[in-house]
Amino acid sequence: MTSPLPRRIARIQPLEPNSPDEQFFAANDAPDFDSDEGKRWTLVQSPFPGSRANAASPGRPGWEVGAVVEEASFRFLAPSVPVNVFGMAHNTGQPGRDLPPQAFHKAASSVIGPGDAIQLSSTVGYVDPEAELTVVVGSTARGLTLETARSAILGYTIGNDVSARDLQKTDELWISAKSQDTFTPAGPWIVTALDDSDLEISIVHNGNQLTPASSADLGWKVEEIMVYLTSFMTLRPGDLVLTGFPAECARIQPGDTVACRVEGIGELRNPVIAARWEGPHA
Repeated sequence: MTSPLPRRIARIQPLEPNSPDEQFFAANDAPDFDSDEGKRWTLVQSPFPGSRANAASPGRPGWEVGAVVEEASFRFLAPSVPVNVFGMAHNTGQPGRDLPPQAFHKAASSVIGPGDAIQLSSTVGYVDPEAELTVVVGSTARGLTLETARSAILGYTIGNDVSARDLQKTDELWISAKSQDTFTPAGPWIVTALDDSDLEISIVHNGNQLTPASSADLGWKVEEIMVYLTSFMTLRPGDLVLTGFPAECARIQPGDTVACRVEGIGELRNPVIAARWEGPHA
């Protein structure tokens, strides 16, 4: 029996939307993402049935299921509107595996899409990006086993676990360090049927390629993470699970550009700017 071929699924918005919140889902089966075929997308039903946050907008001429749209006519959004976003702490290599699996919650409101700006306040201190292979949950899941874990996975995207290092030292729960507005870029699309066992992961900071690593360098693997999370809570369609960052990173500051790369998925690029808001706890 042959394995299914990878497919890309994206949440997109027309460049001239009917409303500010208009969104559609589109799929692309071209193996070469940069080819002409790779730039033509077919509108599909939402891959997250039952999720009101991930329902497509009503169809309109040229934007109905089955229509083919050119990449130049839309922008990519974050691939889903999650209820939950998780990261995995201390999940690199054998030292990570020697510890019990430990997740942290990132606010769903911190999720932004490709090209959206990571905003840093003047008081946030030292901030690192972390490029991470990210699970996109496709169905409601509770009590998964190693044998059933992949049944709940729609596919994978790229997540950037932006982390305020100074705040991590003073906030034991990492809420202020990990959940600030714009601190979870995700995208640009979901890739299904991807072998996640040994994918190169890296960051390009202001055009400088930093030392890469591999998903093989994660302490706890994808199936184990899914079993762990669903042992104590229910995951919902569209939820995101960032699996850990094994590669090199570098401090980001306003004016920078950071690109997170995961082999087989592509590149998630975001500019960094000074925050448009400021306050005593920004």
